Amino acid sequence: MSFRDENEEGRDLRKPFLHTGSWYRMGSRQSSMMGSSQAIRDSSISVLACVLIVALGPIQFGFTSGYSSPTQSAIIKDLGLTVSEFSLFGSLSNVGAMVGAIASGQIAEYIGRKGSLMIAAIPNILGWLAISFAKDSSFLYMGRLLEGFGVGVISYTVPVYIAEISPQNLRGSLGSVNQLSVTIGIMLAYLLGLFVPWRILAVLGILPCTILIPGLFFIPESPRWLAKMGMTEEFEASLQVLRGFDVDISVEVNEIKRSVASTSKRTTIRFAELKQRKYWLPLMIGIGLLVLQQISGINGVLFYSSTIFEAAGIKSSNVATFGVGAIQVIATAVTTWLVDKAGRRLLLIVSSAGMTVSLLVVSVAFFLKEFVSSDSSFYSAMSIVSVVGVVAMVVAFSLGIGAIPWIIMSEILPVNIKSLAGSVATLANWFFCWVVTMTANLLLEWSSGGTFAIYMVVSAFTVAFVTIWVPETKGRTLEEIQSSFR
Repeated sequence: MSFRDENEEGRDLRKPFLHTGSWYRMGSRQSSMMGSSQAIRDSSISVLACVLIVALGPIQFGFTSGYSSPTQSAIIKDLGLTVSEFSLFGSLSNVGAMVGAIASGQIAEYIGRKGSLMIAAIPNILGWLAISFAKDSSFLYMGRLLEGFGVGVISYTVPVYIAEISPQNLRGSLGSVNQLSVTIGIMLAYLLGLFVPWRILAVLGILPCTILIPGLFFIPESPRWLAKMGMTEEFEASLQVLRGFDVDISVEVNEIKRSVASTSKRTTIRFAELKQRKYWLPLMIGIGLLVLQQISGINGVLFYSSTIFEAAGIKSSNVATFGVGAIQVIATAVTTWLVDKAGRRLLLIVSSAGMTVSLLVVSVAFFLKEFVSSDSSFYSAMSIVSVVGVVAMVVAFSLGIGAIPWIIMSEILPVNIKSLAGSVATLANWFFCWVVTMTANLLLEWSSGGTFAIYMVVSAFTVAFVTIWVPETKGRTLEEIQSSFR
């Protein structure tokens, strides 16, 4: 049975939500006669343009995450909220994201990666409008839930789309653009929050998705998704524009066809089959990395950063928080450059080890402060040490644990369980993000030193987890990576 025949039924049931149009197929036919500009021919530029367009989604993700920090006092004052009501507002994005994560895999599977991003953009826009016109807490809560849903879908779909369109020698760097865009979104929210009222800031939050929606019409659908759906002509045309019109794609086409053919005979698996190594190992690694990313306490540390900056004598905590956001962007940009040179595994180990040492420094500093007077010079010195430790922890997180778990998740999950397994991994990430955010305050009231010690132990365990279980995926095709688990 041919590749096309095996997938004919899937083709009837599942079609792209967004058709790119014929511009790239026209270019493919005309390039040999008329020539194309070097910008279109160069595969890296073509893929980069697609990545930059979908990166607007993670920028929206980051802006949503960073919005509540600079707006807390103004929203509480204008709408007469209590601190607990505002805390609920902040946490509802995680609740919405959990719902979005559950749906994300199936949405991306049935209507395509581009259609999934379109679905995610609409509730984000509606959510920001609800917040900007809010007269009471009900509109705030509704807007935050809508934003969260969109962010949950984006957080799964964007890394998967980038992994599926990228050539193997650029996949790590381009995949890191996802987390880089998140940190840029967070930094923009912190920066703009210093200068504009909270309602205007909410209106500005609409911009990334407003630009993303028309941009989706000018990029090709994921060729691997099109191949899985049996759309052979569209699949080859999409891959051609991504690699360049003058590039021979026959080898990559055949690899993808063989991979899809091996999993297309039966697209569903029984629960008992998850015991097979080719399923449980990549599933455990993907979920494990995304859970450890959160319970290492990054959100708890960032939540507490303004307080320890104040303890160190820094008067403007919002400016200091923006400084931390800027450091995150710079460190993540370094990761984008390093990940296809040093490899995923090494960066994860270095990042986790750096977080372990940094958190140990912060924990010891807080324990020592309990035994001295707050007026002593030693107390002030320990406050400065704690600030240095927090900044070092943020840098270490951004060098690996921040970006790479999403890259590896999108690379290692088998094609026939990717939608379900990806949804479960994304849900686990958002659930533990919510847990850390909700428990950070209680833990810090119990013991600041003890809290950072708990996070340190988790980071140390992450070093061991990566060393024992996580494979190196640098320089390998997605098909080679997934077949290595069999």
